[in-house]
Amino acid sequence: PALHPLIYQAECSDILLVQINPIEHLGVPDTVPEIMDRMNEVTFNASLLAELRAIEFVRRLLAQGKLDPRRYKDVRMHRIDGGAVLARMGSASKARADLGFLRQLFELGRTAGQQWLAAHRQDLGVRASLNLAHNA
Repeated sequence: PALHPLIYQAECSDILLVQINPIEHLGVPDTVPEIMDRMNEVTFNASLLAELRAIEFVRRLLAQGKLDPRRYKDVRMHRIDGGAVLARMGSASKARADLGFLRQLFELGRTAGQQWLAAHRQDLGVRASLNLAHNA
């Protein structure tokens, strides 16, 4: 989903992105389903990365005093990155809906969330924990 509505239709300046598609893959897709899945990831990630770059650009201009802070929001981005763990499951896992697998995903998500909170809880409301200049 687009980040823009979260920025300007919410009062909070923190956005926590739970990323389920990896930005990078180490291997090259071999099969038609793997290639199609990678194309979908690239398409989805392209719009996400464009929005993250725009957020970083606005933040930089705000910090330099070149934009009016009454019109532009200084958004603090955070990310829980599940992409690497989920990528190892392969593209076929996206079609799985069995209870055991859903429980496994739930536990992976809970663990990732707890790890993120342990590392970044103090950042909420204060500073971004996602370095957009490096990750966008």
